Amino acid sequence: MKLILAPLVLCLGIFMNFIPAFAELNFSGGGALRLRHEYWKNLKDMNSGVLDNRNFFRIRTSLWGQMDLDKKASLYVKLTDEFKAYTYFGGSTSSVPDKSASKKGYHFDINEVVFDNFYLDVKRVLDSPVGLRIGRQDLPTSDYGEGFLIGDGTPVDGSRTYYFNAAKARWQIDGNTSLDAILIDDPRDEEFLPVINQTKLVNISNPTLDKVTQQLNTTDEKAGVLYFRNKSIKNLYTEGYYIYKTEAAEGGTGLQSQRTRLHTFGSYSKFNLSPYTLRGQLAYQTGDYGDNSRRGLGGYVYVDRAFKNIPWSPLASLGYIYLSGDKQSTSANEAWDPLFSRYPWLSDLYCLTLAGETGMTGYWTNFQWERASLTLYPVKKAKLLLSYNFLRANTQVAASSIFSGTSKTRGQLIQGKLDYEISKNITTYFMAEYLIPGKFYANQDAAVFLRTELMIKF
Repeated sequence: MKLILAPLVLCLGIFMNFIPAFAELNFSGGGALRLRHEYWKNLKDMNSGVLDNRNFFRIRTSLWGQMDLDKKASLYVKLTDEFKAYTYFGGSTSSVPDKSASKKGYHFDINEVVFDNFYLDVKRVLDSPVGLRIGRQDLPTSDYGEGFLIGDGTPVDGSRTYYFNAAKARWQIDGNTSLDAILIDDPRDEEFLPVINQTKLVNISNPTLDKVTQQLNTTDEKAGVLYFRNKSIKNLYTEGYYIYKTEAAEGGTGLQSQRTRLHTFGSYSKFNLSPYTLRGQLAYQTGDYGDNSRRGLGGYVYVDRAFKNIPWSPLASLGYIYLSGDKQSTSANEAWDPLFSRYPWLSDLYCLTLAGETGMTGYWTNFQWERASLTLYPVKKAKLLLSYNFLRANTQVAASSIFSGTSKTRGQLIQGKLDYEISKNITTYFMAEYLIPGKFYANQDAAVFLRTELMIKF
C-alpha cells in the first residue's frame, strides 16, 4: 500500500482490536444535499462567436458516519456523489448534449460514489500534547492562511471533493502555539480506496479512444508541510510555513507539463486594530521545473474596516494580490505555483477562465489584483457581498486566438453574492460575476458566471 493508506490500515487494526469491552462507544451520522444551477458565458475565450457556454444543474449528495471511543479517538467516513444535468452545452450538435454521439455517457448519468473522507483521529497520543489524523481528510482553509496555498487536494473534479490523502500530526506546544507536520500523497487518479459505480468518461477530444476515469489531479502530487501558528502577542496572530512539493510530468499540461520540485517558504499575519484589521501573506518559491530552475513570489495584503454601529453593520475591505508570472525572455520559470489552492479562491468565473492561459482550471499565477469589497447584513439571516476588482498581468503571454500578446490589462471583474439562512439546516445563496475583459485578450466580449445554491443538511 502507499504512503497514506498503509498507516491508516495499521491504525484501524489497532483501533478495532484494542477497544476494551467497557469502552464508551458513541455513533453519529448525517448527510447533506447540495443543489446548484450554473450558467456560464464566454468564460474560455471572451468571444461570443464561439459556443463555449454552459447551462446546467449539479447535484451533490453526501453521507457521513463517525464512531467515537471515549472522546480519545474517532473514526470518520464520508461518501459523496455528484452528477450534472445539462440543458445546454455549447458546441454540441444538440441543445441537450447527452443526445450528441460524442458525449453519450458523459452527461445526465448518475455519477460515481467516492470516499470523500476516511480517517482516524487520535486526540492525544499516549496523553501527550500531540494529536494525529491519518487518512483521507479535508485541510480547512481557515486553518491554513485563508487558503492561499492549501485548500483543495482534488482540483480536477471541481467542487465535488476537496480532500487530501494525508497524515497530519499537530503538536499543541501551549495554549497559544501549535505546529503541524503533514505528509500528502494526492495521485492523478484514485488509487487508494474503491469507487462505487465508477464513471467512464468519453474522451471528448477523440470519442474513438478508450473511456477514461474521473481525474482528481493534473499529475501525481506529493508534499511535506511544516505549519506553525502563534497568538501569544495581544491582537496579533501569525503563521509560518515550509512546504516541499513534487509534481510529476506524466499527464501534465500547461504550467504543469514538466516535473517540478518546489520549496515554498512563507508567513501569514493578522493584526487586530479594532475597528480596523490588517492581514497579509508573503511567500517565496524556489526549485526546478524540468531541466530549468524555478522561482516565484506571491502574497497579498488587506485592510478591513468594520462599522458595527450603523445599519446593516457594513464591513469594508481593500486588498492587493501579487502572483509572479513566467518571463518569456528567460529559460527559468518564474510563474507562481498555487500548490494546493487550485479552487475559486478569488473568483469562480476567473478560476475557470485561467484554463485557457495556464492549461488548467484554477492555476492562479501572473496576477496583480486590486480588490474593493463591501459586506452588508440587511437582515439577521442574510449577508450581501459586493466587490469590484481590477486585474492585470505581470507578464504578457504569446499572441493566440484568445490572447492579444500586446497588453497586461486583464480587465474589470464585478461580483455579488447574497446568502440567506432559511433555517439551521437549510441555507441558500445567489452569486453573480461579470467580467469586462481588457486588451490582454484578443476578444473583449463580456463573460458571465451565475450560480444559485440550496444546501440541506440532515
